[in-house]
Amino acid sequence: MTQSSGSVLKAFGANFLGPSATWYKQTIIAFLLINPILVYIDPFLAGWVLIGEFIFTLAMALKCYPLQPGGLLAIEALALGLTTPHNVYHELHSNFAVILLLIFMVAGIYFMKDLLLYVFTKILLGIRSKTILSVLFCAVAAFLSAFLDALTVTAVLISVAVGFYSVYHKFASGKQTHMDHDHFSDGSIHEQHRQDLQEFRSFLRSLVMHGAVGTALGGVCTLVGEPQNLLIGEKAGWKFVEFFLVMGPVSIPAALSGLVTCILLEKTKIFGYGAKLPENVRKVLNQFNQETVDKLTVTDKAELIAQAVVAVTLVLALALQLAEVGLIGLMVIVLLTTMRGITDEHRIGHAFEEALPFTALLAVFFAIVAVIHDQHLFAPIINFVLSLDPDVQKPMFFIANGALSMISDNVFVATVYINEVKAALDAGTITREHFDALAVAINTGTNLPSVATPNGQAAFLFLLTSALAPLIRLSYGRMVLMALPYTVVLSVVGLLAVTYNL
Repeated sequence: MTQSSGSVLKAFGANFLGPSATWYKQTIIAFLLINPILVYIDPFLAGWVLIGEFIFTLAMALKCYPLQPGGLLAIEALALGLTTPHNVYHELHSNFAVILLLIFMVAGIYFMKDLLLYVFTKILLGIRSKTILSVLFCAVAAFLSAFLDALTVTAVLISVAVGFYSVYHKFASGKQTHMDHDHFSDGSIHEQHRQDLQEFRSFLRSLVMHGAVGTALGGVCTLVGEPQNLLIGEKAGWKFVEFFLVMGPVSIPAALSGLVTCILLEKTKIFGYGAKLPENVRKVLNQFNQETVDKLTVTDKAELIAQAVVAVTLVLALALQLAEVGLIGLMVIVLLTTMRGITDEHRIGHAFEEALPFTALLAVFFAIVAVIHDQHLFAPIINFVLSLDPDVQKPMFFIANGALSMISDNVFVATVYINEVKAALDAGTITREHFDALAVAINTGTNLPSVATPNGQAAFLFLLTSALAPLIRLSYGRMVLMALPYTVVLSVVGLLAVTYNL
């Protein structure tokens, strides 16, 4: 091999997954090499290994964005025949509403960030008790997610947290408010501010995690809270009020236990919770808030009023289900850019930078879901649960749906189970009363235990792969650890409620 060809090969190796660690690159290559062998041995085994490999790429999200390594695995799965392009397209088509939401709603929230930062700064500085603040974040997120989409609420949390972080990070770097600044790099942070920055990261991590869990607490309660709720409600013939009442014996105890867990975590300061807002950071945010108020021009005030009007319109449109969430997001973009005088396509383009990488990642995720479907990876578990005695099916449906939702898409899991149960009802195998009980077990099972991992909740996955996660050092492992107490409490309470209250 000539020196020139050797240099080219070395350059290819350096370019492969860019600055990722060598061991990480070698691991991904090993995955790609071993998968064809496993497919030859047993496609069913290869499918389960592929799920594990994809989860690994999510767990290493701070090392390398999962789109590239996960995408390589998905492309190989297609090449090896574990699924087909048609079935991947079918999964994407089935989840088009979620994709539309990510493209337009998250961008719409971007144009509302001035108002969000203004309002949440008032809340953050006005409430000194971290426990009260945490419960407020969790409860408000739960309430909003019962009527809005969890991804929309998460986008608000991300936007607010990034805003707070960037304000203090700029100050800690010795920059003035009006100066450009890269808040992803700590290279310019002054030594005397490093400890406060670490505590501030911990403070924001805990608030955002409380809020993210809150989206699950509220999402399980209503017909519009999560995509699978609509599916289950349609199969069961439940309208909004009936859905809430039927789910109430499980969803309400779960929500209350979640809020109690939030309080206990802040009081005990375990699992990464309990960090308070450093006084030095509070002073900086107070100063920023005062400067913002003092500098408000008539134009700025008009923009804030416009954002507030559109925010109310957004909530009403979502609560009344006037259109698909993504289309409402597009309406928000049009209204806000019009009323704020933003007509430059480059300024508009910035709004899509946060959501589109995650949208692409979600498409890869649905390719993995297509493999699960085509290889019938969950079939043994589903068949086992359906073969059980009717008296134990309720808790087992909750457990099975929860376990599968931790590693797969909870919409997919709910779809598979509710279709099987509906088929049993139509065939006269089960009674309507038993169907209703199983439908509740499926809905709560896919919503509550799935907070265990980012795989189970799209809102959690969005948070993990957002621009905020590396800023506050929120890795896959740390997210799983911080979600653990909530997972245990919600799973136990949900299981008991499903078993004894229905």
